[in-house]
This record gives sequence, C-alpha cells and structure tokens, in this order.
Amino acid sequence: MIHQDTPAARLARIATASTTCEGVTRLPWTGEHRAALGQITEWMEDAGLQVTLDAAGTLCGRSPNPGGKPVLMIGSHQDSVPSGGAFDGIMGVALGCLAAKALRDDLAGFPFAIEVLAFADEEGVRFPTALIGPRALAGTLDPVALEMRDGTGQRMRDAMTAFGVEPAGIGALGRDPASVAGYLEAHIEQGPVLERHDLPVAAVSAICGIARHEVTIRGETGHAGTVPMAGRRDALVAAARVIAAISEAAEGQGELRATVGTLSLRPGAVNAIPSEVRFTLEVRAPEDALREVFEGDALARAATICRAAGCGLTATRTYVQPAAACDPGLTGALETAIRDSGHAPLTIPSGATHDASAMADLCPIAMLFVRCRGGISHRPDEFASDADMEVAVRVLAGAIRRLAQDKGRAAGAPTDGRG
Repeated sequence: MIHQDTPAARLARIATASTTCEGVTRLPWTGEHRAALGQITEWMEDAGLQVTLDAAGTLCGRSPNPGGKPVLMIGSHQDSVPSGGAFDGIMGVALGCLAAKALRDDLAGFPFAIEVLAFADEEGVRFPTALIGPRALAGTLDPVALEMRDGTGQRMRDAMTAFGVEPAGIGALGRDPASVAGYLEAHIEQGPVLERHDLPVAAVSAICGIARHEVTIRGETGHAGTVPMAGRRDALVAAARVIAAISEAAEGQGELRATVGTLSLRPGAVNAIPSEVRFTLEVRAPEDALREVFEGDALARAATICRAAGCGLTATRTYVQPAAACDPGLTGALETAIRDSGHAPLTIPSGATHDASAMADLCPIAMLFVRCRGGISHRPDEFASDADMEVAVRVLAGAIRRLAQDKGRAAGAPTDGRG
C-alpha cells in the first residue's frame, strides 16, 4: 500500500535507486534498475494494473481487458544520465500510473484498455544505442544493437540475460498497429518556454528531426610570427566565420536549432596557423523539409566562405532521424484537458528525442510537457513542482476520458466514459 501518493513523494523515493548521492544515476540492466522496477510495480498494482516484464526489459502494467479491446499506452523511461535529475523519464511513468489510478473505476466502460510502460533504456548512456523497448514494440529494433558493448566490454545481450530477461524473445514483441489506440507520454519540458509563459503544462506538436554532419575545413599552416596576415589560409578563421554565419541564419528560423558541439584543430600549437579544423554540426527542426533546406543553405554558405578564405571544405552527414509529428486527435484531447484544468492551452515542439519518437512507427503519439525550473535538465538540480505534476495527472486523465467519449460517440456507445 502506498501511503505517500503525490508525484513528488513517489519520485523522491525512487530517486534513491541510484549509484550516486548527487543527482540520479540509474543505468539499464543494473541493481538500481531492478530496485526501480520494484517501486514501479507497486505504482502499477496500486492503479489496479496487471504487471509483467517483457523480453526488452519494459515493465508493463495492463488494465483488465477480457474483451481484447485496443490498448491506449502511456509510457516513458526509467533510466537516467550520470548524475542526472530525478524527473527526466521516470516522472512520465509516475504520472501515467497516477492517471491510470484516477481512471480505474471507469476503465471497464472505455472503448480501449490502458497500458502503462516503463522502458529500460532511452538515454543510451551505458550502450551506444537507445530506445530498445519502444523499438521492440514497434518492430523496428535492429538485432545488431544487442551485440553492442558497454565500457566494460559486456554485451547488451549478456547484460539483459543476467538481469533476468530473455532477449531471444524480443522479435515476438512487435505489436499489431490495429491493436494499439495510441501512445501518450508526459515529460519535463527540458526548456524554458513554459516558465516564460507561466504555465504548468503544454501539449507537444512534434518531436524534432535531427541531422548531424562532420565538417572539415582545410587551409595551410605556417609560422604564426612570420606569415603575413594578408593571404593566410587560416582554417580556424574560416571555421569561425562559418559557425557564426550558421548561428545567425538559424536565429531567423523559428523552432529550428543549429549547434556546433565539438571542434578540433591541427596542428594545435600556439605558434602555428591552424591548417585543419573539424567540427560537428547538428540541425534540429519539427519539420524535415525546413531542416533539409536549412542544411543545404548552410553548407552552401560555408563553401562560399571557405573559398573566399582560400580553404577547402568537406561535409558528411553522419546521422539523420526524421521528425515525428504528434497526432492531431490525441493532441487535441490534451489541449482540451489543459483548458478544462483552468489553464491556457499551449502547443510547442520538442527539440529532444523521447520514447514517443520510436513509438511513432507503431501508432499515433502525443506528448504532454511539464514545466521545469529554469528549463534545467540532465542535472541534479532538475526540478518540477508537485503542483505542476498534479495538473499533469489531471490533464492526462481528462484527455483519456475525452478520447473515450469521442471513440464511444463515434461507435454509438455511451459517451460519459462509464460502463
């Protein structure tokens, strides 16, 4: 029996399932993961859900479903980054369980069943891959991922087996899209927009697509004291101009984000002109067409700058992830529930990737953002207030009721969300 039943109390308790005292460090397939599953099992059972652990390590809490109705899923992940916060990921599981509990007495009359999911690995910290659980459900998981190794050399497959799940069964986890009504995920915003608007929650319009490029600019080295400034082929000066131009161009592109996150140069001596600079360029946008046009324009501008500086440019795209648009019907239900909770509805894109981005390959998705103090995330001082999380629980439950009413109305069934 859970005595402290607020979101904050639940999250404070599960935050102790960590290898660090400062912040939360909880990696998949570890003792801390096991301890967290014990607490999440209590949350799910408290909501009247039947709990199982699947072959991908996803803890599943299902409402009784004797009629085999489609399932509306609510989920997020249990893992964290090293010394991360107590809210990223796990908050969505806690809020999903509380919303399911609020709906417990009415579920029999809904045209769908409820399933709360706690995914094992979204952050991709321990192994160089991520989103194992949702990709398994969507049938998009590449089995090669199971052969990847962590920093100690252990294969993911072996870590999962030692944890007590059988990865050989992952191939059978793929769901039939016809059996899934949709997927909802609550997550802290990880940004400052809600705080600026003084709002506790917002719906999400889309999860931004991502493209990453490895860029190399080549010039000519020489002695820093003897080569005149005029006529130098300084790769770092050209790179600085390119980076500044890309940043300035991105400022006028609304929700698009462009970031140079790493930079290295050669020969790397205080008295030598840089002959080569390598940097990464990451571009994110809620619409793939916008992102792709910006990428092309940015690299063309970079080539022009490098030619003027007497330098060469090569750019290779190393990663791409398409944007995932949130479903209008599910998002509309969240917006209505936000309004019904007494708050102005706001809908914003997500610049970060979430489990929902992988679930989009299976079913319609929607997300609910919760305000976080200072827009801070992936740090020990990450924080969302109990009051805002309580609003999020009411919004999730209200949106699910609205979806049940709409589906029931369309099918000619009772529309009050009760049996």
